[in-house]
Amino acid sequence: MSERRPAPTVGQVVLGRRLQELRDAAGLKREEAARILRVAPATVRRMEMAEVALKIPYVQVLLDTYGVPAGEAAVFVSLAEEANQPGWWQRFHDVLPEWFSLCVSLEGAAGLIRSYEPHFVPGLLQTEAYARAVMEGGTIAQQGAETVERHVSLRMTRQRLLDRENPPHLWVIIDETVLRRPVSIDGEVMRDQLDKLLEFGERSRITLQVAEFEAGPHPGTYAPFSLFRFAEPELPDMVFTEYLTGALYLDSRREVSAHLEVLDHMTTHAASAQRTREILQRYREEY
Repeated sequence: MSERRPAPTVGQVVLGRRLQELRDAAGLKREEAARILRVAPATVRRMEMAEVALKIPYVQVLLDTYGVPAGEAAVFVSLAEEANQPGWWQRFHDVLPEWFSLCVSLEGAAGLIRSYEPHFVPGLLQTEAYARAVMEGGTIAQQGAETVERHVSLRMTRQRLLDRENPPHLWVIIDETVLRRPVSIDGEVMRDQLDKLLEFGERSRITLQVAEFEAGPHPGTYAPFSLFRFAEPELPDMVFTEYLTGALYLDSRREVSAHLEVLDHMTTHAASAQRTREILQRYREEY
C-alpha cells in the first residue's frame, strides 16, 4: 500500500491554479505541456490541482515554456519551494482527515476568518473539556479514547494561531442553539466554555455574535461554513463547508459572493457584540 500523501498547503493550491492560468494564457493544452515534460498528462493535472507537490524542475521548464519572464519565474520557484514545506498539522496525519487538512492550512494563512456555526462552539474557540465532550459524543469515539485525545490535541494546537503576534481577525456568528445544547452532563463544561467565549470576546481581533431565536429564520441555516480572506492579492477568498464524511472548498466568484452576502445579512440581523456578551452571561448563570 502506498504511503498517504500529505495534504496540500495553501501555497500549493494557489500556485497550482496559477500554473493552469499560465498554461491557458500560453494557449497550450495539458497534453502539450505533458509532452514538453515527457510525462503523462495526469502529472500536469495533478500539479495544477495540488494533488502532488510542485516538482521544481518541472515548474522551471513549464514557466520557461509559458513565456514567464526570468525575474517572475524566480519568484514563482521560490514560492513553490516554500509551499512544498510541510505544515505543522502534518504530524497529526494519523487522525487528521485529508479533506480537513486544507482547512487547517487556510486558517494559518488567512488574515480574516468569517464563520457561521449552527451546532457547536467553533473549534478555534472550544475549551479542551468541551472539545473532548464533542468528540466523545460523535463518531470519533468509536475509534477509541486514544484517538479522541489526539483529536483534542489537534484542536488545541489549531487555537495557537489566535495567540500569534499578528493573529487573523476571527468573526464568528453562532446560532443560539449552540448555547442551548449542553455537550456534557457536567454543567461545569458549559460554564467554563461560556467563560472562555466571554474572554475571547474581549480580544480586539475576535468578534462574536449570536443569531437569536427571536430574530427568526435567516439565509445561513443550511450548514456551518467559513470564509477565508488573505492579505496576499494572489490568493482569492475561499469558502469551506463540511458534511458528515467530507468537505467542499469553494473559490468561484459566484459561490464565494453568495456566502459573503449571507454573512453580511446575518451580521446585520444577529445580536451585536455587546448584546452577545449579555446573552453569554445570561446562559452562564443558567448553567
